[in-house]
Amino acid sequence: MSTYVFDTKHDRYPLAVHIFLVRRERTLLMRRAGSGYADGQLGLPAGHVDLGETPTACAVREAEEELGISLQHADLMPGTTWFRMSQEPRVDIFFTAATWHGTPKIHEPRKCTELVWADPAQLPSDALEFLGVAWNDIHNGRILREYGFATTSA
Repeated sequence: MSTYVFDTKHDRYPLAVHIFLVRRERTLLMRRAGSGYADGQLGLPAGHVDLGETPTACAVREAEEELGISLQHADLMPGTTWFRMSQEPRVDIFFTAATWHGTPKIHEPRKCTELVWADPAQLPSDALEFLGVAWNDIHNGRILREYGFATTSA
């Protein structure tokens, strides 16, 4: 069996997943803390995909790590994919899930200080600015968006 050698000839972009956990027309938001990015703002359960991990496996792992809930791959519905400028260019995959096992609770208090259920169509003003756009993309069938770049529209 040959050993895999990571390709260093091409630029790589961080790949992250975001999960809209939806119940009774509300989605779960987490107040960010301690990361240096958007601390104090409301975001989704999310995380970076590890080398060798699939996006769905990452979403399952992050839901367990951040909230103590169990998602199955079949619970996750792909919504939209973005090439987004943040602190650097990145690729984001947004999922929705309407079923899971367990009750969401803060499992990483150094990264999250509050859980908030909100109407995804009318998110609180302190939610990350791109979440409403992502929610609209999912519900309007937009599968790809380039977001936050000077040469493209938001």
